[in-house]
Amino acid sequence: MSETVAAEPELISVIMPCYNAERFVAAAVDSVLGQGYRQVELIVVDDGSSDGSIEILRGYGERLRLLTQRNQGPYVARNHGLQAARGAYVAFLDADDWWREDCLERLQTALAACPSCVLAYCGWQSVGLPGRRGEPFVPPDYEAEDKAARFLRGAAPWPIHAALVRRAPLVAAGGFRLDLPTCMDYDLWLRLGVSQRIVRVPEVMAFYRHHDGGQITAQQWRQARNSWLVKRGFVRRAPQAVAHLSRAERRALIDGGLLRRGYDNFWRRDLVSAQRIFRRALFTRAWGGGDLKYLLPAWLPAPVFQWLVGARDR
Repeated sequence: MSETVAAEPELISVIMPCYNAERFVAAAVDSVLGQGYRQVELIVVDDGSSDGSIEILRGYGERLRLLTQRNQGPYVARNHGLQAARGAYVAFLDADDWWREDCLERLQTALAACPSCVLAYCGWQSVGLPGRRGEPFVPPDYEAEDKAARFLRGAAPWPIHAALVRRAPLVAAGGFRLDLPTCMDYDLWLRLGVSQRIVRVPEVMAFYRHHDGGQITAQQWRQARNSWLVKRGFVRRAPQAVAHLSRAERRALIDGGLLRRGYDNFWRRDLVSAQRIFRRALFTRAWGGGDLKYLLPAWLPAPVFQWLVGARDR
């Protein structure tokens, strides 16, 4: 990806992919236009919507820049918007999420106070999850620990809309890679955040709307597999970033992380995801003898595996 326009020093470019989001896109757009930080350009990339999203967006007139493309997915749309962005800073917001009104101001202030930092990140909340799974969350100060180990231990360290990034290093990194359908934000945060400084704003300012009906995060086994592949690819392409970690430590973080995702799904009784993850985890060397009583039955036909677990529960 090449930088095609000169950056305006204090401008923040907000890039919003939109696909059939007529129920929520107005709230997301209003969240951007209502920010206390006023030097903002909003670039909405419609990803081939077939509902009323385009009509809603056109109703905002020149208050936003509307780009269109055939349906190719949100990461292609984000890269499309990035090519058109003019700001020195870039933030991403999906068409069904929103920010606190001082979110961009607080993140930009943190970045301006740390010229060597490539991005600022903040806390977030998932809205619409059952039980206590949607509690507000403030991530740790990753600069105070081993970032490579911490980033490889889990999944993405923050959701895509809980960060403000300097445009120059984002463009230099090539934006989002497109060789996986999910976890490309995680891949980007690994490439940008592990070897460069980042800064935290310890407040909950970004909100993710969880709803049924097609959110890809509902397919936990695919998410776990893609996260695992992203970690392996990062270590292969940036060995200097993990040179301080032994081979055993890297295996525990990457392959062991895949196995932990399998157990997480197993104990939640998402047996479809657990079985698929256990099957892949068996080919790694991150398991011990005690894990085989879970990994080997995963190779049985799915109805048999689920019956065995049900019988054990009973």
